[in-house]
Amino acid sequence: MPPFLVRFASRANFHPADASNEFRQQWTHPGDVFSVLLILGGDVVARALAQSTGWRFGLPSFSFGWVAYAVRSLVVVVGENKLMPEPDYSCLVVNGKSGHARDNKSWIIGRMVRDYDRWMDNAIRLKVRQILEEKRKENEWEELPLQAGLCVSIYKTNTEEGVGKPTDWLLVYQSIAIAILQLGVAAIPCSIVGDWGILIITAAGILLSSVTASLSHWRKEKWGGCRRLRKGEEKNVILTRGNGSQHAIVILGSHGFLDLEDLAIGQKDATTSTLTRLSIGTLAALWILLLISASGIKNNTWFLLAVGGIGSIFNVWVAGRWKHPKSVGLPLTYHTVIAKTKVMKTLYAVEEKEHRLGKAMLPIFFPGGLHKDEEITWSHLAGDYENARRAAICMDEGRWEEAEKLEEQLYRVLKKQLGTDSDFTLKSMENMILIYRNQGRQKAADELEDEVRKIREEKQADDFRYTGHLGG
Repeated sequence: MPPFLVRFASRANFHPADASNEFRQQWTHPGDVFSVLLILGGDVVARALAQSTGWRFGLPSFSFGWVAYAVRSLVVVVGENKLMPEPDYSCLVVNGKSGHARDNKSWIIGRMVRDYDRWMDNAIRLKVRQILEEKRKENEWEELPLQAGLCVSIYKTNTEEGVGKPTDWLLVYQSIAIAILQLGVAAIPCSIVGDWGILIITAAGILLSSVTASLSHWRKEKWGGCRRLRKGEEKNVILTRGNGSQHAIVILGSHGFLDLEDLAIGQKDATTSTLTRLSIGTLAALWILLLISASGIKNNTWFLLAVGGIGSIFNVWVAGRWKHPKSVGLPLTYHTVIAKTKVMKTLYAVEEKEHRLGKAMLPIFFPGGLHKDEEITWSHLAGDYENARRAAICMDEGRWEEAEKLEEQLYRVLKKQLGTDSDFTLKSMENMILIYRNQGRQKAADELEDEVRKIREEKQADDFRYTGHLGG
């Protein structure tokens, strides 16, 4: 045998079984893994807290990532004077009267818009399906498009059902059940071999997470000191993703409801109290002590990982879970939906239904300005179109030929822009009927009158279908 092979075979430090033993030991008692996982995943904990706080007691579970979150929250509280993370879904909040739009800074409103597809009324889904089908037929496509025109849903506020108060009791019960499950898992090694360390770590983690989520500053910051609408005060607000979005949500605010435009501003008093800072600092120190203590556990560590895994799965679910506005303290009642295959026609119809709301959305969906016919239509909707006034004067004075020319010009514009089922177009058609009768053109008047009657009957049936008669 060559000398090299002799030396290689006779090495005293050659132990190929050591690696297998180390792997076996690590997978039997993965002691350091839990400590590492405690400092990873702080973003999940932050979002779970933002989604579930607002009660007088904490809801998120003890899980991986709490130490990372505790240290990060201390830095944020001291440096930025806040606990709540930024909204994770951007949207615009538009004043329904002035048209002023602002970027949303409220976590609550951001999640309302994000989850709208989940909590919208069934009538809205049917209406969207209808305009998608109409667009498919217009373009002779084989499949339905993903989006068509604009759908504006109108909700009224319900001030009799706990405004500003969370009512998600299911989440409360689930949080309690998860805590009991975690304690039950942690108690297994204590009951079998007398190892009470995992049970102590689990109980301490549940207590610290509950105390962190129960800080009063969460409620103060989440609601941002939002004011309520005064007696006799009404405020309409539009929530939308902006130009290009399929939906716009109109909320008709009334006395006692929250001022959503005020809520969208976010936290107004950006100063956290000294007590809050001391509390966060103390909790961060306690979380670090818990991390040090957990790193000392060497046996039965799979039970500790199971406890953290259960909490992490629950917190991931809480962070991404959708909520109905009522469950967060914003009870709304579906009123009606307006949708057309063209965005401008939708805004026309909204303006007819709720004065100023359609015009308030114009700068959002048409930032580049309007065509001449569109300007004429909006002037008529606002009641300041000169030709409409001149036509009315001519009719009052019996100048029927001049009135006919002016009214026909107005009718053509309204029919093109608003459609024949618009109240403004129908009113113009009724004016034409009156003009025809005074000119002795009875046949033309009768034909137009039959057309108006048919349109109104179809419009009444459609309004009945989509105005609060289908449950969500």
